[in-house]
Amino acid sequence: MSKPPGILRRLFKRKAEAPEEPAVGSEPSADEVAIAKARAYLEQVRQKMERLAEDFAAGRVNPTQFQELYAHYQRERKVVMEALEETPEAAAWRAAAATGESVIIRRRHAARILGYAIYLNASGAPIRTVGEYHVDARLLASMLDSFRSNIEEALERQIHSLEIEHGRWVGFVPGQYTTLVVLFSVEPARAQLDMLRDLQAHFERANQQQFARGITDPAQLVFPHAVVFE
Repeated sequence: MSKPPGILRRLFKRKAEAPEEPAVGSEPSADEVAIAKARAYLEQVRQKMERLAEDFAAGRVNPTQFQELYAHYQRERKVVMEALEETPEAAAWRAAAATGESVIIRRRHAARILGYAIYLNASGAPIRTVGEYHVDARLLASMLDSFRSNIEEALERQIHSLEIEHGRWVGFVPGQYTTLVVLFSVEPARAQLDMLRDLQAHFERANQQQFARGITDPAQLVFPHAVVFE
């Protein structure tokens, strides 16, 4: 029997009423309770990040407060997500793992973010470009044009990812005003794409008033991307 997930136990403590024994009935184990609490906590953090974006848009927090609080929430999110990755019960693929070697392999081959850019939907002009960002201009123009021509469908699909040269992957996350384009070293995991979706939503919500007034000067916008990518 595998040892209980120590990290999650420390993060989400649950007092044991009796020594662990084979379960009788459907009472969840302490490990299962810890995992459920971790996932619920991640949802709470996600909601806090959404409220923070709304607070900035409403003028209730300043840019420095927004950046610092967003960084704080992102660190909390990362700690819990890493703890879940270490938990044997977190996914079926870990059931047969006898050592931590699979975790090492998983991390070694995880998709790295090489660079990213944010483009205005209206004009296709970039407002921010960071890192090793080399994406074929024709592919980029084609994707951005398709988003502009049918923004409702693009928003409904939310995330687009495809493989390009040298085994790299590019992810497109269209929003109402902008499109986030991220270059990955290899194919990204679904969790990474979900993170991009949340990030793009927070970025647009925080800057909604500026975009609605046609303000696109980067100096007048806030970018939570630095917390995640840079």
